[in-house]
Amino acid sequence: MTQRLVSVWQPFFLGAGSRGAAIDAATELEELGYSRIWCSGGFTENVAPRFREILDGTERIGVASGIVSIWHSSPPEAAAFAQDAERAHPGRFLLGIGASHAVVVEGGGTAYRRPYSKMVEYLDGLDAAGLAPERRVLAALGPRMLELSRDRSAGAHPYFVPAEHTAQARAAIGPDRLLAPEVAVVLDEDASTARATARQYASGYLALPNYANNLRRFGWTDEDFAGGGSDRLIDALIPWGPVEKVAAGLEQHYQAGADEIAIQVLNGGDATAFPADAFRALAAVLI
Repeated sequence: MTQRLVSVWQPFFLGAGSRGAAIDAATELEELGYSRIWCSGGFTENVAPRFREILDGTERIGVASGIVSIWHSSPPEAAAFAQDAERAHPGRFLLGIGASHAVVVEGGGTAYRRPYSKMVEYLDGLDAAGLAPERRVLAALGPRMLELSRDRSAGAHPYFVPAEHTAQARAAIGPDRLLAPEVAVVLDEDASTARATARQYASGYLALPNYANNLRRFGWTDEDFAGGGSDRLIDALIPWGPVEKVAAGLEQHYQAGADEIAIQVLNGGDATAFPADAFRALAAVLI
């Protein structure tokens, strides 16, 4: 991959906004030149119809699930959705799948056991249903899942990772697979308020073993995780400041091997508001 793609990851698109508001926002992102819209697939039994609504309401921009949980939507259901989207909008929908987290899965009454084996079985199911590997990516963090994303999908969509992970992921999946990390940002020049916004977001993820253990691979410790994250950890994970400084933070991921960055603009936890001004400012610098 040689082209740098600039994309959007925003929870607004799944559940917070109305269909009309989601399409209006997607249309503006398309006009600004963003490559793809990523958002969570939620934790329902079927792939959320919002992905198809955005595809139907736009002309060019890609749409991707980040992610559909392999514990909630079955391979035949996920494959059927992706295949239908491919027929209607060739090349525009990418099925992102992931193993989710024990607290989420077991909270719904399902035992969270052997997530790697579960992912292999899920991929077998997608194969049986006829979904081509190039129409899916994996939410991969650790070495085994990264290798699986290399061998059985179009690539990897890591979430909540520093640039060091992006470099490691590129080495693991090789030069020819898509590497599209999510990177959260805060457009705020005040260090105190910017880091406070970042910690509000980071605190929930630092409590999840999958993310904390991944960060431990890069030398971060429980001391860094306390209180929503040390200054050093927050600064490594979440670029903040004026748009030029944020762009420099994103550049670290491109330099580390990312083909595409899915930018999540943090706006104080308000998933009902689409941060249009921030994405306009970022587009002016990045696209």
